[in-house]
Amino acid sequence: MLAASLVALAISPAFAASPCHVHGPLPDARCTPGAVFPSATSARVCRAGYTRRVRNVPDRVKALVYRRYGVSRHSRATYEMDHLIPLELGGSNKQKNLFPQAAKPFPGFHEKDTLENTLHALVCDGRMPLRQAQRLIAENWVKSYDALVR
Repeated sequence: MLAASLVALAISPAFAASPCHVHGPLPDARCTPGAVFPSATSARVCRAGYTRRVRNVPDRVKALVYRRYGVSRHSRATYEMDHLIPLELGGSNKQKNLFPQAAKPFPGFHEKDTLENTLHALVCDGRMPLRQAQRLIAENWVKSYDALVR
């Protein structure tokens, strides 16, 4: 099963030479430590339409991030360019907040999306400070998913 997952991820032969490597579903902390917009507040991120107004990752930046992680081919079904700290929690569009998130192995990008929605709801309902939600998802989103969603 692991071998099938690796083939499905379409990792290039140059993977070993790539400066960044995923660790299961987690990004390389050296390459993707996370970054936030300094002006992000709970009031701003909870306003309808916030992510639509701030989303701006040029295709050339996405291509660079895929290359840095050694991903040469991908489809929307296997990867998405993900913000480690999501826009809906004040995450920025900077390269140090981006990584190629795979759908598999489990948990993958679908599960991270569910966690992002859960944390956003907690922040917007006033049950969790924004900075705490940012820290939880940046440090180890899988542990937070297990604790809050699963």
